[in-house]
Amino acid sequence: MGKSLFSNHIRKLRFNHDEMTQQQLADKVGVTRQTIVALEQGKYSPSLELAFRIAQVFKLPLEDVFFIEEEQL
Repeated sequence: MGKSLFSNHIRKLRFNHDEMTQQQLADKVGVTRQTIVALEQGKYSPSLELAFRIAQVFKLPLEDVFFIEEEQL
């Protein structure tokens, strides 16, 4: 069994929502733009609260924004 990787569709969702900028999303959820950058690059896993706030911005269930991938060895 491989390592689990927490990933997301934030970049794609931003593009599909009138090309929302990272700063606009950050402002909507109350974090810095750098936090959004780190999330999109997979360098940071959000708190449960932040994950829900991001999902609410896109009006999607949490699992449509965030997902777990199994890393293949």
